[in-house]
Amino acid sequence: MTSEREVLVFRALGLGGFLTGLPAYRGLRRHFASHRMVLAAPGELTGLALLSGAFDEVLPTTGLDGLRWGRPAPDIAVNLQDKGPRSHHALLTLSPRRRIGFRASGWSGPIWDPGEHDVSRWCRLLETAGVGADPTNLRLPPPATPSVVPDAIVIHPGAASASRCWPASRYAEVARRLASSGRPVVITGTSRERRLAEQVARQAGLTSDTVLAGDLDLLGFAALIASAQLLVCGDTGPGQLATAYATPSVLLFGPRSPRLWGPPQGQHRHRVLWYGPHRGDAWGSRTDPALLAITPDHVLAVARDQLRLRNGKGWIPAARVANGIAEVARAVRSR
Repeated sequence: MTSEREVLVFRALGLGGFLTGLPAYRGLRRHFASHRMVLAAPGELTGLALLSGAFDEVLPTTGLDGLRWGRPAPDIAVNLQDKGPRSHHALLTLSPRRRIGFRASGWSGPIWDPGEHDVSRWCRLLETAGVGADPTNLRLPPPATPSVVPDAIVIHPGAASASRCWPASRYAEVARRLASSGRPVVITGTSRERRLAEQVARQAGLTSDTVLAGDLDLLGFAALIASAQLLVCGDTGPGQLATAYATPSVLLFGPRSPRLWGPPQGQHRHRVLWYGPHRGDAWGSRTDPALLAITPDHVLAVARDQLRLRNGKGWIPAARVANGIAEVARAVRSR
């Protein structure tokens, strides 16, 4: 058991949630340089958390009720999970000397803003506590493990909910037409998404060895994204990973605004397609209508621009998300 003073950061979310917290973690690391930094998060994030340089340890934690501390009270407890009250209560039971979180019963702090980008939200929280955080500090170093398929086009059809999943047949059309140019295309996902990835590959006419869903651990997947030519995916964690590695991406948004979860301002290597303004159910059981409004031609027009720019013609600022679909539709008509 350590005798060091410890900062416990509670963020028991998935890949995307972990990555949008990077600037906040690094602000805490700099400000509390003499403390031991502990992240309460799902165990599969351990490799990336240590790679970030912000943490000394990951305490495997799943969900709001999964926090198991079992050691002397942390010096500081930081709630980067949500606005409470359940997450606040979980940290209160540990009796930390100092608490940092959004305002709620028994907690002082700033007021939660539901219209704020997730990266900005946690930086603002820390700044009100006297801890500086740079919202542009989103990059990760590549893993030591090399990519299993260097310089690939990565198609990631899965998402955490059905409402954020673009149809498999449309992903297949995009994969088929990109692969026809001779570029290596792979289909990724979790082990639970293996069947979906196989369906996309089969409909695209790709061989079974292009399906990597369930074959890579998170560091292996990070290495794949870090070396990729392009990522095409929905509103899901791999899109945040593309931001962390400045890998060109085409991101398909539906029920929730990319102004809240998409690439932050200034991230010009990432193009967002969204038929907004629109607000749907991010955890719905059917594909959101705004996502269905995006066609394979929309995606291919932008994907080809991304590949052209990446391969030697320089980068130009992308249109902002509010104009993304209209811009793509014009590009499709002009071809």
